[in-house]
Amino acid sequence: MNQMKSYFIAFLLVITMQVGAQNRVLVFSKTAAFVHGSIKVGKLALLKLGAENNFKVDTSQDASIFTEENLKKYSAIVFLSTTGDMLDNKQQAVFERYIQAGGGFVGVHAATDCEYNWPWYGKLVGAYFQGHPKQQTAKLIVNDNTHASTAHLPAVWERYDEWYNFKKAPGNEVKVLISIDEKSYEGGIHGNSHPMAWYHEYDGGRAFYTELGHTNESFAEPLFMQHLLGGIKYAIGNNVQLDYSKAKSYFS
Repeated sequence: MNQMKSYFIAFLLVITMQVGAQNRVLVFSKTAAFVHGSIKVGKLALLKLGAENNFKVDTSQDASIFTEENLKKYSAIVFLSTTGDMLDNKQQAVFERYIQAGGGFVGVHAATDCEYNWPWYGKLVGAYFQGHPKQQTAKLIVNDNTHASTAHLPAVWERYDEWYNFKKAPGNEVKVLISIDEKSYEGGIHGNSHPMAWYHEYDGGRAFYTELGHTNESFAEPLFMQHLLGGIKYAIGNNVQLDYSKAKSYFS
């Protein structure tokens, strides 16, 4: 009887560990350049979002947490308006292996304004920031309403935010979810194809990016928070345990 009880406890521990991994997200917000004021409210909003949707959220600005042992705990990692060169070479390698093992990535707003000298990251996030006009109201066009991040949105979503131009707008390498109508505001440079949110599978993992989220008010906006939740759910996917046998060696 005691042996059966021990097996049952061990089974519960295994299940608990798997569920914990499946429902744990890291929100990383290190800034080595411009610091967005919305990071603070964004972290609080994501903590609340996790509590309401059955996933745990850890937050950090410390790049030293990028070790293999630490990242194994997370099904997805959110880069919340990160800027500049945040990670050293070893930390970059650790993150690459995390994605290759099946991890998920969510980039929010300035996640395209960092790590310009790391081409792998540029392909993961999908584009690099070039500049932006003044904050203003614009019309967003939902290109795909079947994704978890857009299914709740109107076909034309009018809202106020800061609208990025990119060094090169992403193309067919990503699946575009939302574009911006450049006729509806001043300062766009990409013409009829100006993506604002997208997703794709990349190097063994899943990546979602939304340009939205510059303003504090974004993180109190139900439509935006549901959009972000859908992106996080996509990044988490069916992760229970990462498979590091699929990851490349640090020295390959």
